[in-house]
Amino acid sequence: MAEKLELLNPRFVGSRFEDHSIPLEVLKDLAVLEDFLHETAKWHYRSAHPDRSRIPKGFSDSISIRLESIGEGSAIVNIVLVSSAIAGLFPPESFTYYTKASESIIRSISAAEKNDNIAEYLPDSLLPYFDKIGRSLREDESIEFRSKSVSAIGRLNKTTRKALILSSEHVNEYTDDCELIGFIPEADQEKNTFIIRLIDGRRIPGTIDTILREPILNAFNGFHRNMRICLKGVALYNRNGKILNLESIDRIEFLEEFDIAARIEEILLLRDGWLDGYGTAYNPHLLSWLKQSFNEYFAVSLPLPALFPTPEGNIQAEWNINQWQISLDIDLEQKAGQLVAVNTISAEDKESSLDLSSKTGWDDLTLLLNEMSEHKL
Repeated sequence: MAEKLELLNPRFVGSRFEDHSIPLEVLKDLAVLEDFLHETAKWHYRSAHPDRSRIPKGFSDSISIRLESIGEGSAIVNIVLVSSAIAGLFPPESFTYYTKASESIIRSISAAEKNDNIAEYLPDSLLPYFDKIGRSLREDESIEFRSKSVSAIGRLNKTTRKALILSSEHVNEYTDDCELIGFIPEADQEKNTFIIRLIDGRRIPGTIDTILREPILNAFNGFHRNMRICLKGVALYNRNGKILNLESIDRIEFLEEFDIAARIEEILLLRDGWLDGYGTAYNPHLLSWLKQSFNEYFAVSLPLPALFPTPEGNIQAEWNINQWQISLDIDLEQKAGQLVAVNTISAEDKESSLDLSSKTGWDDLTLLLNEMSEHKL
C-alpha cells in the first residue's frame, strides 16, 4: 500500500487567484519543486551522514511528488510525497529527509524576506532552483510556502526570489518573465537572430523561434511603418536588473495605434520639468495600476483613448466617438476620474465623477461611453 506524506501547502496571493483558481502559467513554475525537493533531501542525508560518499540505493526511486488538490476556500495547493516502496525498505525512512527539505525551502524564503542568513538553511548549490520558481509572478503577487511541520511562512515574490537566486556566490544573472514593447529594426534570417528596440531606446537581442518566425519577420518588415509589438517571454537579467538578452518568447502581439501599455511606457520616460520646467516624473506604480485597470476592466468593444500627461501629474484620456468629444481626467493618486463630454452638433454636454478604484467605476465608464457610441444624430 502506498504511503503518503504532505510536504507543502503553497498559497497563491494576488488578484489573479481571488476566484480560487491558478493560471497554468503559474502552476508550471511548481514543476521544478520535484527536483528541488529531491536534491534538498539528498543534501540533508549527506549532511547527516558525512562518512558516506553515496546516497543509498532506492532513496528516491519509488518516491513521487504530486500536486494532490487545490484546497477549498482559497488558491492553496497541496503537494504530497507518495512512496510505493514495499514496507520495511528505505523510502519510508527517507520521509524524514524530505520533511527537512520542505522546511529548509520555507525557512530560506523566510530568511530572504527578513534579510537573514539564507546559507543557514540551504547551500549555494541549491539556490539556482529558485530561478525556475515564481518566475511568472506579478509585482503584487506572492506564493506563501507553508507546511504543517514548521510554523514559519516563506513568502516568495519578485523581491525575495531575486534575493535567493543572487545570494549564491556562483550566480551573477537570473531569469524572469518580461513584457517588452517596441520595434524590430534588425532581423538576421541566416543567424536566426533579431533585435527589439524598446521605447526608451534600449536594444535587446533575441533568437528567432521557429513557431514565431513569421510574426517576427512581419514586425521587421513593418519597422519603417512604426509597427509596434508587445513581446512576452523570459529574459536574462544581470544583478542590477538590466536585461541582457531574451531567453525565450511565448507570444507576440501587434499593437493598436492607441495601445495603453505602449503609451504608458512613453509617459514613464518623462522627467521632472518635462513641460518647460513644469511637470514631475510619474510614479511607475501608479501608472502600472492604470495599465492593469485598462487591461482588466475596459471593454474591448470600445475604442481606446489617446492618453496625455498633465502638469499636475494626472493622465488625460480623450476619445472622439461619433459627434462626441470626451475627456476623462484621471487622478492617479485618488484612483478617480472626472469625465466631461460635449456633443459638437447639439452642444449637449455630460459630466460624471467616477471611482476608478474598483470594477464598478470602470463599468460606469463603459456605460457612459456606450451611450455616446449609440447616440447618433
